[in-house]
Amino acid sequence: MAKDPSCLVTDCTHVPASRYLEGDALCAGVARAEKIVLEKPLSFWGGYDCDAGLIIDKTHPQYGESLAGKIMIMAHAKGSSSSSSVLAEAIRNGTGPAGIVLRDRDLIISIGAIVADELYGVVVPVVCLASQDFEDLLAGVKGGLRIEAVEGVGGAKVFY
Repeated sequence: MAKDPSCLVTDCTHVPASRYLEGDALCAGVARAEKIVLEKPLSFWGGYDCDAGLIIDKTHPQYGESLAGKIMIMAHAKGSSSSSSVLAEAIRNGTGPAGIVLRDRDLIISIGAIVADELYGVVVPVVCLASQDFEDLLAGVKGGLRIEAVEGVGGAKVFY
């Protein structure tokens, strides 16, 4: 089977190497995975089972879906500051997202990823895109994503 030289291919993703959006790295790291676009904000505290890796908020449109090993795309988070501890535990357990792309900066989500890196040595990049870039990503994403994030403003690229 011929391989497309313009793409990166893994077991679960097909990521074009030439299309990307630049954003701000809220937590540095690299991730490549299939994506999951959350239709509504999610509170990890009470809304996510960090042992099973499933959305357990019965009011969420994606109730029962897994974030494990996927790049989660979400406009913004909601809920308690305790969400950071649930996210960190999910990352430690291997049931959390492989990467996170947000439209709005979120300190709680970022802290969860930073704590997972500092305490458990598991890196999950968190990227914030400008509103128009976020919408472009939603409109253009077909397969997987790749995130390359170096801490700081403008330090992140989301390949799609």
